[in-house]
Amino acid sequence: MKKIAIIPAFNEEKNIEKVILSIRRWQPEFDIVVINDGSVDLTSSVARQTKQAMVIDLPANIGIGGAVQTGFIYSRRKNYDLAVQIDGDGQHDAAEIEKLIEPIVNQKADMVIGSRFLSQSKYKGTTWRRLGIKIFALLNLIFLGEKITDSTSGFRAFNRPAIEILSQDYPDDFPEPETIFLLKKKGLKVMEVPVSMNFRQAGRSSLTFFKSIYYMIKVTLAISILMLRK
Repeated sequence: MKKIAIIPAFNEEKNIEKVILSIRRWQPEFDIVVINDGSVDLTSSVARQTKQAMVIDLPANIGIGGAVQTGFIYSRRKNYDLAVQIDGDGQHDAAEIEKLIEPIVNQKADMVIGSRFLSQSKYKGTTWRRLGIKIFALLNLIFLGEKITDSTSGFRAFNRPAIEILSQDYPDDFPEPETIFLLKKKGLKVMEVPVSMNFRQAGRSSLTFFKSIYYMIKVTLAISILMLRK
C-alpha cells in the first residue's frame, strides 16, 4: 500500500521541521508532501533542508482548502492508496497516525477523523471553538443521523476513493466539517478514532473571534445547501 502524509503549511518555519521528522520517525514508510501555502517566512526552505519531504510552493496564499486539495491532486496523480492530512503547526501527534490509518488499512472506513473528544483529553479550546464543534455535531445528527464529535479536526486519513473525490471537489474555506457531508453524500463511510493532540508549538492561529463567527455561519449554510440539494 502506497502511503503519503499531506502537510498544509502557512508561515510554519518554527514548526515544520519537527513535524516532518516526527512523521519520518513514526511512519518511515510514508512519503511526505508539504504544501507551502504562499508563506512569507522560511517554511519552504526549512522543509526542503530536511531532505525528507517533497515541497510544493503555491504562488500565493489560497487558504487551507486549496492547499489540502493540492495535496489530494498530487496524491491522485502519484497513485497513492492512503493519505493522511496532518497540520504543519505541531498540534497533531505523528505517533497517533497508526491508530488513524488502521480502519483504512482494514477497509472499515473511507475517511477516518482523529477526535479529541472520544477519550479524556487535555484539549479545551476557546469558548467559540467549542460552540462551533457543538453546532456541527448537531448538524451531523440532523442530516446524517450520526454522532461525530470532532468535525473540525484536521487530523484525518483517506483511502483511494476518498482521495479521488476530494482531488476534484473540495470546499475552499474552512473545509473540515463540510468534507464529512460531501463524502457521506457520495456513499463513503466516515468514522472517528480517539487521538491526543498537542498545543500549537510556536506562532499563533489565524482563526480570530470574528473569523470564527463567519466560519460557523458559512459552514452551516454550506452544509445545509449541500444536503438539501438533490
